Amino acid sequence: MLAMQYQGYGGADLLKPAELPVPRPAPSQLLVRVTASSVNPVDWKLHNGQYRWIMPVKFPSTPGFDLAGEVVEVGTQVTHFKPGDRIFAMLDRRPGGASAEYVLVGETAAARMPANVTAQEAAAIPLAGLTALQTLRDLGHLAAGKQVLIVGASGGVGHFAVQIAKSQGAVVTAVCRGQNADLMRQLGADYVIDYTQQSDYRGSQDYDIVLDLVVQAPLRAFFSVMAKDGVYVASLPSLSRLAAALLLPFVSKRRARIAAVKPRGEDMDVLRALCETRKLRPVVDRVFRLEELAAAHAYSQKGRVVGKIVIAVAD
Repeated sequence: MLAMQYQGYGGADLLKPAELPVPRPAPSQLLVRVTASSVNPVDWKLHNGQYRWIMPVKFPSTPGFDLAGEVVEVGTQVTHFKPGDRIFAMLDRRPGGASAEYVLVGETAAARMPANVTAQEAAAIPLAGLTALQTLRDLGHLAAGKQVLIVGASGGVGHFAVQIAKSQGAVVTAVCRGQNADLMRQLGADYVIDYTQQSDYRGSQDYDIVLDLVVQAPLRAFFSVMAKDGVYVASLPSLSRLAAALLLPFVSKRRARIAAVKPRGEDMDVLRALCETRKLRPVVDRVFRLEELAAAHAYSQKGRVVGKIVIAVAD
């Protein structure tokens, strides 16, 4: 089978095609023929060495966590899926492996593909959708009427977070470039802050939940606009955020958290239901072929992606 692999730590120029044997599933795994995958920034950040101190990579390494495809073989202990099922999933191992024609995924990480989206659209959902869902629900305690600020709202996680928060009755303020404001409103944002025109995040009310998907502004920029018991969640770790998570409980009712996505099939089913009830739709920025994965990673690194980059693996 064809796979795209990084040969070592570095840039996208180290992504090369490789012919690998088709793997065989363990008792609790599915073998999936991949129709489409997608690119998340973590794919290239893991392989450029940015996270080698916490998540080292063994090379050669096949990147990619997201997939949509067809089950072709199941392990002896699998009970919920059978060959021919169309599934989507976030791979339950690091540093991924979805940039290939066939891939193994644990049964508990997969879910049946939404009936009303294409395989390419389904492949855009898993990691980013799970991050948005788990962060807002489990760390932010999302509920109807809560004021939610989403920084980086037009990106992969952000555009799902806008929709998920709105589906639960929250009041959503999206922070993005002005050219993406109309899209944010179409996805459900009540208010939009154009960060190129407004230097702070102040809105009509203090925010109960701040989801920071950019992690560049200092924490004080958010605490000044948060409710007294508000929750700040960063999508990336940093020393200042980790320190705040540990120390804030001693001096404030506010809390700081660091997102950590988990590949859960039951949460994939939640995302599937949101899609099928028209409360969630993936926005696809561009589609690349598997052989063009290096170009897709280079495009992701520019930081101007609206929604998701999809990788077409099969016709």
